[in-house]
Amino acid sequence: MLSVGRLGRRVAARGGSVGRAGDKVRGVLADLGNNRLVRALAGWLQAVFGRVDRIGWVHALFEGARRQPKTRKIAAVTAVVALLGGAGAYLLTTGGTPANAPITYGAVTLPGPFRVMSITPAPGSRDADGSLPVTVTFSAPPSARSPMPTVTPNVAGSWQIVGNSMVFTPRMPFAPATRITVSVSSGGGGVRSRAGNTLASPTTAAYTTGAYSTMRLAEILSQLGYLPMSFQLPNVGLLSESEANASDNTASLAGQIALAYAPPAGIFTLQPGYPASLAALFQADQWNVVERGAVMAFQSEHNMSVDGTVTPALWRALFKAAMTDQDNVNGYTYAVADQVDPETLTIYHDGQMVLQSPANTGIPASPTVNGTFPVYEKFLETYMSGTNPDGSSYHDLVQYVSYFNGGDAVHYFARGAYGYQQSLGCVELPFDQAKEAYPYLTLGSLVTVTG
Repeated sequence: MLSVGRLGRRVAARGGSVGRAGDKVRGVLADLGNNRLVRALAGWLQAVFGRVDRIGWVHALFEGARRQPKTRKIAAVTAVVALLGGAGAYLLTTGGTPANAPITYGAVTLPGPFRVMSITPAPGSRDADGSLPVTVTFSAPPSARSPMPTVTPNVAGSWQIVGNSMVFTPRMPFAPATRITVSVSSGGGGVRSRAGNTLASPTTAAYTTGAYSTMRLAEILSQLGYLPMSFQLPNVGLLSESEANASDNTASLAGQIALAYAPPAGIFTLQPGYPASLAALFQADQWNVVERGAVMAFQSEHNMSVDGTVTPALWRALFKAAMTDQDNVNGYTYAVADQVDPETLTIYHDGQMVLQSPANTGIPASPTVNGTFPVYEKFLETYMSGTNPDGSSYHDLVQYVSYFNGGDAVHYFARGAYGYQQSLGCVELPFDQAKEAYPYLTLGSLVTVTG
């Protein structure tokens, strides 16, 4: 299992064998025969894969072929030829060719008039990945002298011809919920094929980018210490090329945004020292109270409005924190108020039980509601006012107050004894224990009431 923090170092460490892999591919191919195609393929593979960090499988293919009968060698060459169809897109993402230079691998001319065959992301989609390039594919290779399609909104980026396609790669991924329109012009002033044929009619298509992933929200919050969960990626060898590249690019804003659209799959594990019931409240790919509390804690530390709402401003702050390793300085706190006599409040902090105190919860006429809630407001001291069950009014001074559910709070209130139902819904503690609990119950800390 490989942690996210070590992923970039592991990938970089493998770079030492990268240059040698291309040399081996070329050498093995040369052993397969002297014909021009083999020599051309060897040279092409050397140029394309010379800097690829995941070339091991190509090397293995030809190492095996060199030791096999002639039929196996032919099969190996056939497999390499099959790589040509996807080579253009590969070069775009790895920087193996100069920007805007046409890539002709995989170019074919289909029967019939010159026409638009497809546009991706799919027209009409409403949850498109905003980090993906815009691709317009034609029935024949387009001319490099043609005007490129237009993309609205107008953002910085670059166009490139890849085989039968014109591909636009934005410098920064599109924002969530952005409607993107792609227009392809026709006629004499429009896109032409390499053979000089024109499009009979213009094409316009639109799609909308989706939201950032809740899974990625959990991953960032976990990595920064705002969740009681550890997050790990699978071994780097099990990652796809795009996942490895994106995960190794977390120091850039574009890399962070790409991961927010398509996060790598990983494993969340409850850190030791917390009750197992806390893990049951968490599901990484669905919004839940654990993530809401973590968002509130993050908002508190970053001087934002503490409301647990996931906004564009929150994502921007999360990206910045992830890029600069701004970890949670308060640590993680979880509290459990148990209403089974004798009633108690137990507080866990950074995987350790730091306090267990007798407590009072609500009387039957004004009970403390069971559930899990994040702390949303705090006071060293304040007055609580309201109406008693008998209709009389109260206006009481309380201290070390941490509100977690409406008017219910953990706080000090003088009683003759503690450990059973006495309050009007709050979790009351003795003075010393309330004073000790107060700094642990930071904004966003979860309080579970049970029993």
